[in-house]
Amino acid sequence: MIWNWPFAWQILPIILRGMVITVEATVLGMLLALVLGLIWAGLLLLPNRWIFWPTRAVTEFIRDTPLLIQLFFCYYVLPEVGITIPALVTGITVLGINYSAYTAEVYRAGLQNIPRGQWDAAKALNFNPWQTFSRIIVPQALPPIVPAMGNNLIAMFKDTPLLSTITVMEMLNRAMIIGDKTFRYLEPLTIVGILFLIISLLASALIGITQRKLLVRRQ
Repeated sequence: MIWNWPFAWQILPIILRGMVITVEATVLGMLLALVLGLIWAGLLLLPNRWIFWPTRAVTEFIRDTPLLIQLFFCYYVLPEVGITIPALVTGITVLGINYSAYTAEVYRAGLQNIPRGQWDAAKALNFNPWQTFSRIIVPQALPPIVPAMGNNLIAMFKDTPLLSTITVMEMLNRAMIIGDKTFRYLEPLTIVGILFLIISLLASALIGITQRKLLVRRQ
């Protein structure tokens, strides 16, 4: 099959509209993962075993079940019990919950890396727990975990094509529809692959810049 430039330019706006949905799902899903992951990490750091073990069980269950099955369950099974959620909202929620289990471990590793003496010193200076956490602990814990969080972000971005299985009109879904209608898959799938590569490279560069700025601010 020979590359057809006029056809490629014709379908590019359609795929770009799908790219907007792909990026939206990634950004919102990652925000949910960051917030929920911090909650999981806080619960896992508590000394109470009645909180630790149920939280550990939930996060392990989330990590050990495939993302695709979680998507299918939430989109196709929940409506049978009266819970109907729009496809895009389902995709964002499942992505966020799934990756929250991974971000929780990243948070936990970063927080546990801070010496206990930092907490004690802040307490001696009459810092309340929130001041200690936000002004002393987080600025030290954040730079080392930025690369891992960035890897999770890029991995989530590359997992968004799975949302096509629950009818979300993201990039891959639009490309496949174009291919099914025109019997030309070379151009749409190549464009999607290039867009994924470009966005992933830009995200990696942005993550690197963010880490360097955090390290400078920490110093």
